Amino acid sequence: MIRTIIVDDEQHCIDRLSGLLAESCSESVHLMGTFKTVEEGIIAIKKLQPDLVFLDVQIHEKTGFDLLKQLNEINFSVIFTTAYERYALQAIKFSAVDYLLKPIDPDDLTQAVNKLKQKIEKNEISKKMEVLFHNLKNTQGSAKRISIATVNGFVFIQVSDILRCQSEINYTTIFLKDKQKLTVAKTLKEFEELLGSYNFFRVHNSHLLNLAFVKSYNKGKGGSVVMADNVEIEVSTRRKDEFLKKLSEM
Repeated sequence: MIRTIIVDDEQHCIDRLSGLLAESCSESVHLMGTFKTVEEGIIAIKKLQPDLVFLDVQIHEKTGFDLLKQLNEINFSVIFTTAYERYALQAIKFSAVDYLLKPIDPDDLTQAVNKLKQKIEKNEISKKMEVLFHNLKNTQGSAKRISIATVNGFVFIQVSDILRCQSEINYTTIFLKDKQKLTVAKTLKEFEELLGSYNFFRVHNSHLLNLAFVKSYNKGKGGSVVMADNVEIEVSTRRKDEFLKKLSEM
């Protein structure tokens, strides 16, 4: 059983989440208690040692991040429950921490809990929180780190170290500037959504490029680019104009 607590300042949100857990997740989740303030949450975490905390982003005048920052060790999983602030959601997404948007959808909750059943080792969770706070403190793309799930666990990399991403059907291969390659069970579309605002551009159905590593552009119907690793990549005809505009803006 996943030993769980809820930290949320709104009783109707606590009631809804508690009810959904009882209806859909009773065989895998044991709810040990609910708490309405950051201070109560900290005390409960230290005393109850939960495996999972459902943590509201906005708790009265404080945040769930304030709670996490006051703990010496984070050896539990976190699922944020929130309707707030895109910057927080983006930071959470970058660090591979789950979140549920309010009002919580039963299917989303079940999916999040099922993912947690294949739980990451506790010593990896502290690393994920480190990435979370790093992303919250840094607004420049070059400073961002993301966690990449591999068959052996998680790898933490700088966004600025990613040269390009290449689609392999339902997998994506990430090419790093140090010539390492990582193959991840995510689609290229997911990485396009994650990295699109950090000078990455999808020039082809199969290729997402870090524009900082484009060495040259060769004219043609769509043309092609040569990357810093000397790999030449075709540019889709329909993406050509937008791609050249992006390049000119750098």
